[in-house]
Parts: sequence; C-alpha cells; structure tokens
Amino acid sequence: MTEYISFSTEETEEIASRLARELKKGDFVAMYGDLGVGKTAFVRGLAGVLAPTASVKSPTYTVVNEYKGKECKIYHFDVYRIEDDDDLYSIGFYDYVKKGISVCEWSENIPYAIPENAIKVTIERVAEDVNRRKITINKDLK
Repeated sequence: MTEYISFSTEETEEIASRLARELKKGDFVAMYGDLGVGKTAFVRGLAGVLAPTASVKSPTYTVVNEYKGKECKIYHFDVYRIEDDDDLYSIGFYDYVKKGISVCEWSENIPYAIPENAIKVTIERVAEDVNRRKITINKDLK
C-alpha cells in the first residue's frame, strides 16, 4: 500500500501517471472518494499515459466513456447513479471489464461487482488545506 499527498490537480494527475505505467489489459482500478475530491483528475492522469489523445470527462450521465489506448481500450465508469446489478448488466459492465483497462469512479456503490484483484485508489480531502488530498493506492508503485 502506498500513500501520497497531493497539493494540486497537476500533482494528482502525476501520481496517477505513475500507476498508469504499470497497468495492463484486464486491470481494474476501483476509485473511492467523495464528490469533488479529484477522481476524474486522477483518471486524466491515467489516460495521459495510456490514451494520450483522450479528452477525459466524467461519464456521470453516460455511465461509461471509452478511450482508445496505445495498447488497449480504457473504459472509464461513473457508477454514482447505478442502483443494482441489473443496471450494471444493462450497460454491459461485465463485458467491458474483460476487454481492456477499466477505471471505475464511485466503486463504493457496487462492492459486489469489484474484482478481487482490483487496484483500489482512495482519494480524501485533508482538512487543513482545501487543495490537499491524501491518495491511497493498494499497490506499491515502482
């Protein structure tokens, strides 16, 4: 497990880029954190390495965005509005996660669907500073 402190959006993206260099097809990144903590910024950092031409935006209303990566596709989920497993099936969630690299915001809403070997990323605000974030990744990065 690795913990980082980020003082800006750019630092959050840089931390994510370190993780991105270690991801491969079939990996699942489960993201946890409150509204506005920087989950989408983290995904932008991942995509900057994996799919440099991608324009990353939160897929809140579309549920999933697909980015063409260098090695494979990246599937960016926002499951904030998902209510149950039927919703996941209806968007093809289980098919997507077999095809590329999956990154899922609001993973706390679907604990039953997160693969056992998922890389878990938690982003939390640090009270003393409005811009400071603690980022915990359950994987040691090189």
